[in-house]
Amino acid sequence: QVQLVESGGGLVQPGGSARLSCAVSIFASDDYAIGWFRQAPGKEREGISCIFLRDDSAYYADSVKGRFTISRDNANLTVYLQMNTLQPEDTAVYYCAAAPTWWMVPRPGVIRAPLTSNYFGRGTQVTVSA
Repeated sequence: QVQLVESGGGLVQPGGSARLSCAVSIFASDDYAIGWFRQAPGKEREGISCIFLRDDSAYYADSVKGRFTISRDNANLTVYLQMNTLQPEDTAVYYCAAAPTWWMVPRPGVIRAPLTSNYFGRGTQVTVSA
C-alpha cells in the first residue's frame, strides 16, 4: 500500500511562492499517477495537478495553469508542487494522492481523486494572506 506525506505548507503573502512536497513510500507502478488536490473551507475538493510516473506527463487545472509546476525526484521518491504568484483564493488544505493513470485523468481537463482515503496523504495547510 502506498503511503504519502505532504509537507511545505504555511503562511504566504499574496504574490509569493511556496513549494509543497509529497513523500511517497514506493513508486509502485509506472501505471500510477501522483496528484495534488486542494480543499478550501466550504468548497468541494479540487484536483489541481498530477504527474504520470511512466513518462512525467504533467496535467494542470485551469485555475493553476501557468502558476504551479509539478515535478518529481525519483531518488527521493518525492513529488513537488511549486506554487508561484499565490493568491488568497489558493488558500486551502493541499493533499497528494496516488491512483492509476486511467483513473486520475479519465479525459482531458479532468484530474480525479482516488475513491479511497487510503491513497491520500493527511494534507498540509496553505494560507495566502497579507
